[in-house]
Amino acid sequence: MTIDPLVLMTDVEAATARLLRTAEGLEPLAVSRPSALPGWTVGHVLTHVARNADAYTNLLTWARTGVETPAYASPQARTEGIEGGAERSLRDQVVDVRESHERFADAAATMTAEAWTFFLEPTGQSAAAIPWARLREVEVHHVDLAAGYGPDEWSDAFALRLLREIVTGFGDDGFAAVLRPYGVDHPLLIGGDPDAPVVGGPTRSIAAWLSGRGDGADLTVSPDGELPVVPRWK
Repeated sequence: MTIDPLVLMTDVEAATARLLRTAEGLEPLAVSRPSALPGWTVGHVLTHVARNADAYTNLLTWARTGVETPAYASPQARTEGIEGGAERSLRDQVVDVRESHERFADAAATMTAEAWTFFLEPTGQSAAAIPWARLREVEVHHVDLAAGYGPDEWSDAFALRLLREIVTGFGDDGFAAVLRPYGVDHPLLIGGDPDAPVVGGPTRSIAAWLSGRGDGADLTVSPDGELPVVPRWK
């Protein structure tokens, strides 16, 4: 998958449109039903998707203007924003997701080439990484709505980049595995143990399993046995 932020914004547009179609097709009372995330309703997920767009808009504004604009005022403000919006009507939720996305897209459209290179200390990366981060949020949380959209609908490019990102975040907690996604020439190691269990299968399925969005039922393990227990992905 490209790292060009403007190209990725096209992917963000398409992914957001898919999520909005799913949300618009829900029954009005669906916002209060449990989502695939423990302790969160569908309303929590939709509100989080909207507030996340505003958070990334803040970071792009920081990169463009040089004026410090944190993603969230505080961790407490982030939590309160999600909890405070979770019980709104489905209509209000959909409007919020759409309008917050438009603000984010507008912020991205005003970025200069220099602004994309601005280092954002809170993220440890340049602003150019923000469109990928937003795409990841939209695609993964679309699955969390538990409304018919699954990891099998992720693109190959998205699934592979997500998988590589997850792999780099694991390993310090004792979890070890050798991953062999179909179509990938070289194995991906978690934990640095070459003798760890070898897990093979479709890239989407491995990414879904490691991210807690799939049970790994179609994956293989060598030597024969059960899939390793995966730490919670953050």
